[in-house]
Amino acid sequence: MANVKPLADRVLVEAAAAEETTKGGIIIPDTAKEKPQRGKIIAVGMGRIADDGKVTPLSVKVGDDVLYGKYSGTELSHEGKDYLIMRESDIYAVLN
Repeated sequence: MANVKPLADRVLVEAAAAEETTKGGIIIPDTAKEKPQRGKIIAVGMGRIADDGKVTPLSVKVGDDVLYGKYSGTELSHEGKDYLIMRESDIYAVLN
């Protein structure tokens, strides 16, 4: 687990691995691989801070599998692993 603590309404996501082959068995070269749009939440911030100063907790939690936009978040590497840090609003859905 990463030693990164997101602030406010941000979450730290470990992106799922990109597909290596197609359903038909064709190997996809690195240059043609699609950026993954799903991942697992590794850490969450304390929540959104409203105008009146109250903190609204996030609706996602550590361990949730989520879907997010193709170009969402900021990529970062920490201790040899790649992560995305993004706002909760960039998350489209939680997978069950």
